[in-house]
Amino acid sequence: MRHLLTLEELSPAEIERVFSISEDLKSKCEQGLREPLLPGRVMALIFEKPSLRTRVSFETGMAHLGGSSLFLGNDVGFGRRESLADFARVLSEYVDVLVVRANRHTTVEELAKYSTRPVINGLTDRAHPCQAMADLFTIRELAGTLRGRTLAWIGDGNNVACSLAIGCGKVGMKMVMATPKGYRFDAPFMTRLNEIVPDLELTVTDDPKAAVRDAVAVYTDVWTSMGQEAEAEKRRRDFAGYQVNAQLMAHAQQETLFMHCLPAHRGEEVTDEVMDGPQSVAVQQAGNRMHVQKGILAWLLGAQA
Repeated sequence: MRHLLTLEELSPAEIERVFSISEDLKSKCEQGLREPLLPGRVMALIFEKPSLRTRVSFETGMAHLGGSSLFLGNDVGFGRRESLADFARVLSEYVDVLVVRANRHTTVEELAKYSTRPVINGLTDRAHPCQAMADLFTIRELAGTLRGRTLAWIGDGNNVACSLAIGCGKVGMKMVMATPKGYRFDAPFMTRLNEIVPDLELTVTDDPKAAVRDAVAVYTDVWTSMGQEAEAEKRRRDFAGYQVNAQLMAHAQQETLFMHCLPAHRGEEVTDEVMDGPQSVAVQQAGNRMHVQKGILAWLLGAQA
């Protein structure tokens, strides 16, 4: 029985296996075939943060696979009525897999410690593995290969960036981060990253133009994430020179993809011209969340596509 809390837990071969399952399921879905690989299986979703893509893609994906899902709201008293250990043990008696979107990463770690069913991290302050998997799948789908290619990240060293850094190291991609000082990966994460993916070629710069020059994809995220609202004005000032706009994309190659995990703060980290432009794959990227998460569910629960 496996969990998916960070991409640290997946080997390169396992990532490729999930991608292979996802590719097969996506192809069948586009032909109108929804293969019921998980009939009778039940997924519980426990969300402490709002969600569009994570919730809908997981629920729809499980329905495609022939299973069902339960969205557990405040009425179940998550984190309040009983210990996380008791919550995890009891819920494990009812469902086959738990998807958790939590404020703190320690929450999913504790649930996984006591759950006898797979726990999937749907987002925490430290990691967003499902997002990163869908992102890498999208680049692979559109660019044909990942190994040796370069991903340019424009923004702070947030949970998505952390997951992408691990993912890039696992699949043989390079990563360039254009990030102001004070917003880069912290020392503990860098130490861990070097242990997990020692061969990762990671370059950190304060020059966005240099970062995008050889990139297969330019990726950005909001400057102010959930829980950082008090820092919004300072972040706008500090990131003012890091907007992904037409002038910045002109320094990339014509075929370079633009990516965003959404929701976007248009006019801040990205302009409408780029977001809605021909290089943008943000919508396809969001769509691939469902296909890749179907692959993750099928892989974790032992179904074969």
